[in-house]
This record gives sequence, structure tokens and C-alpha cells, in this order.
Amino acid sequence: MRDRDTRQRDRRHRERHREGSRRAPAPRDWLARLASAVAGGLPALAFPVPGIWPLAYAGLIPLLLLVSGAPTRREAAVRGWLGGAGLIATAQSWLYPKTGAFLAVIALLLGLPWLAWGALARDLLPPRAGQAGWRAAGRAALAAALLAACWVLIEVARSVQSLGGPFGVLGAAPWRVLPLLAPAAVGGVWLVSFLAVATNVGLTATIVPRMAAGGRLAGALVAVVALAAGPVIAALRSEPPVVGTLRAAVVQVGVVGPADQRLDRGERITRTLAGRRDLDLVVWGESSVGTDLQRDPALLGRVEALARSTGAPLLVNVDARQRPIGAGPAGEGIYKRSLLVTGSGIDGSYDKQRLVPFGEYVPLRPALGWLTRLTPAAAEDRRRGTGLAWLPLPGTPWRIGPLVCFESAFPDMSRHLAAGGADLIVIQSSTTSFQRSWAPEQHASLAAVRAVETGRPVLHATLSGTSAAFDARGRPLLWMPTDVVGATEVTIPVTTGTAPYVRLGDWVPVACATALALWAAARVTRTRSRRSRSRRTR
Repeated sequence: MRDRDTRQRDRRHRERHREGSRRAPAPRDWLARLASAVAGGLPALAFPVPGIWPLAYAGLIPLLLLVSGAPTRREAAVRGWLGGAGLIATAQSWLYPKTGAFLAVIALLLGLPWLAWGALARDLLPPRAGQAGWRAAGRAALAAALLAACWVLIEVARSVQSLGGPFGVLGAAPWRVLPLLAPAAVGGVWLVSFLAVATNVGLTATIVPRMAAGGRLAGALVAVVALAAGPVIAALRSEPPVVGTLRAAVVQVGVVGPADQRLDRGERITRTLAGRRDLDLVVWGESSVGTDLQRDPALLGRVEALARSTGAPLLVNVDARQRPIGAGPAGEGIYKRSLLVTGSGIDGSYDKQRLVPFGEYVPLRPALGWLTRLTPAAAEDRRRGTGLAWLPLPGTPWRIGPLVCFESAFPDMSRHLAAGGADLIVIQSSTTSFQRSWAPEQHASLAAVRAVETGRPVLHATLSGTSAAFDARGRPLLWMPTDVVGATEVTIPVTTGTAPYVRLGDWVPVACATALALWAAARVTRTRSRRSRSRRTR
């Protein structure tokens, strides 16, 4: 009798699934889809400038309720997709002046991975009929773990450089709340994202309709544990030993037109530091020089003179047609090159490796090159560097690891710099095209995340703001907003020790993929076993 009831129940389930998949969306479904797109944007308000950080831990609840309450798995997937697109469109709304209506297309394309997240939420989060006690509790805990794992893998997948890079990663939202950011030292920004999503799912389980008391209790417990994990890790971490200090100056020239005018203003501001013998480094922003210094001895001489006058090397950034490092003129092209210039010449260099899609190169240019006629997409692809660099600072025992702009969003680059012995990570950036938007502060905030991940101080220097510096625990040392023009000095504590994330690498995404694979395998095995029993009893 039980086997017959099981077969009938499975048959009814399959019939309902087929009918639901074929049915046209009802008006209420279209309303729910619109609501999902709006709800998906709520967590983006946790990032600067709005900076409502609690939305990283509770802002997903409306979307989770909409997705889990969908009548079919297909409808849940669509709602999840639109929610992901809403998150991307809101978090990166500062791109609109450059992309126009293409931002909606970009958001919808990058939101596609959330199809899987929506379907998974529909499978896991709603309680099953008659499920109570420890079964409901286990289901709520499983939903929190697997939905958080799926979210992390989506963030990792869309962090591919050609897809725009890891901007708007949920784990970067609590950058000012150091106890909640502390897990980044153990598992990178991915662990912070995992805990934030698990908190959202746990809280949702406490209010989802028809959830048994055991499920609600488990959801509340999951939310408390996930939220408390950060402060616990922060309390257990010992303060890294300070072995010295490094005195740096950031030159912020503001919004200036042609490259030669930027150079002139940078030169005038840097002269105000002349005679200061306590400086170890002066940093200019990205694209601060528009001419190949190695081909212009007179211009190089001007920069060398500045280094002699301040008593410190200058880290400048050249955006120009140049020869590749260590190669002949055959491979020359436009590089974004960081150069460490001392009073006697160039003492080290680094070429930007990860370029901004469309901003610095056009992916699949033969097919998409027409976009350059409609948008400010790069007319010519810039060239990529071939490796990271560790540049010794003359007169000090310290080495700096330079990155350029967009590269600060990638956890692996700063992690490899720290592992290779960088004492200070220096990011040269320019958000001049996005003034009066969320972009400058959103970009600068990533330096705090990279500092906690690596256990190394990070200095983020821009042409026009926002420039910032953070110590190895993510505490702010410098903040120069977009309305500041001039040179600002900062004393940076240099620390030793290695953060667990630097040693262990991206173990969180691996664990997430493993958990989802095991769950999927168990589900397939369970389904096959049920079908096999059903066939034997016919």
C-alpha cells in the first residue's frame, strides 16, 4: 500500500511539475518578477555611498520570500535571475553615464547564474508538508548552507575579468564594520559573503509561511551563528606585530583634462613636499603621466628632480604607447605601467595585467567593435603585463606590491603579492570618469577588504579621489574624498605574519562547490532509488 501511495504521489508531482512548467505566467507572476528585480537591488545599498551595511545581512529576505514562494521551479529561477540582475544594476549604477541602456543588458546577462540560485531556493527553503521537528530544522540549516554556497560560486564565476570582475561582492559590504569583516582574514571576501547569505536565509526561515517550529528555531540559530562568526574570529585573532613604519604621501590632482596638464599639476603639488626627508614614498594616481618616460629623457629628468627634492621615490603611472618590459619595439603598444622613479632613474616597474572590459579593451573586437561608435569603449586594446612585481623602496627594508585600479577588486592578486613578500600593497587608480557617483567610495572601500585578507597595509591612491589607506587589520589611516586636491601624508604601520587566507587560498569556493556536488549526487541517488523501487513493485 505504501509503495502504491508513493508511486501515485510521485506521478502527481510529475504531472503538477509539467503543468506548471507549461503554464503561461499569471499577472501576479509578472508583478512578482518586477518585485524581485527591485528586491534584488536592496543589498546593493549596503555598499558605499549609501552604506546601509545591515542590508548585507537582511536585505535578501524579500527576494528569498519571493523566490521560495514561486509556484514552480521555473518561475523561481526567473525571479532569482531578475533579482541578481537588480543587484548588479543597482551596485554598478554608476556605469550608466558610460553605458546608457546597455547597463540593463549587462545586468541581465551577468544575472543569469542566479537562475540556479532561484531554483535551488525553491527546492530547499519552503517546508515540506508534514515536516516537523528535527527534519524541519535540518532542512532550514541545509537551505542556509547550500544557498550561501551557491551564492559564493556565482560571485566567483562573475569575478572572471572578461565578465567585469568582482565588483559588488556582498562580502565587501561591511568594510567599515571590522568585526564582521574579520572572516576575510581566514577565507577571503568569499567567507564574508557566505556568512552574510547564510544569515539572510536563516532569518527568512523564521518567517517563511508554513515553516514548522523546529525550522524557525533552526533558522534563528543559523542566523545568530553566522552573524556571530565574525566577532568571534576578530576576538581570537592576535594583533600582528608592528616591525616599523612607512611614511607615504598621496598626490591627488583632481579632475584635470589632458595628460600634460595632469602632470603639471602633479608636479606643482609634489613640490610642496620638497625638503621633507622623512618620506619613504610619494604616490601619484593612475594615468598620471601620458608619455613614455623611457623615450623622453627631459620628462624623466623632471620626475627624477622631484624625487631628489622630496628625498623619496615617486611611484607614477604611465598610460602611453610603450615598449614591453624586457622586449624590443616589435611588441610595443599602450600599457598602463607603474614606474618607481628615484633621483637617479627608474628603479622598478609593473604593467597592469587585468584590463577593464570595454574601458581598456573590447572583448571579441571583430564582433563587438561597433560598440566603440556608440559608447566610450576603448578604440584600441591596451596590452597586458605578464606578472606581478615586488619593488624595493630605496633606503628602507620594505618592498611594495603595486596594482593598478581595477586589479584591487581581485582577491588573488593582493594575496599573491602578500605571499611573495610585499610589505605594502599600493593601488594606483583613477575614477575621474565617475565623479559624483558611488564609484569612488565603493572602489576605495575595497582596499580595506584587501588589507584584512592579506594582513598587509593597503594604500589606494587616485587622481581625483577617493584615496585611502588601511592598516593590516582594516583600520582607516587615510581618507581623501573627491573634493580634496593636494598632497596628504600618512604613517603606515608595517607588520609581519601571514593571514590564514594567504596560506590557504580560495578554500571557501572549493568547499562550496564540494558541498553542492555532494548534495546533487545524493539527490540523484535518492531519486534513482525511489524510481527503482517503484518499478519493482508494479
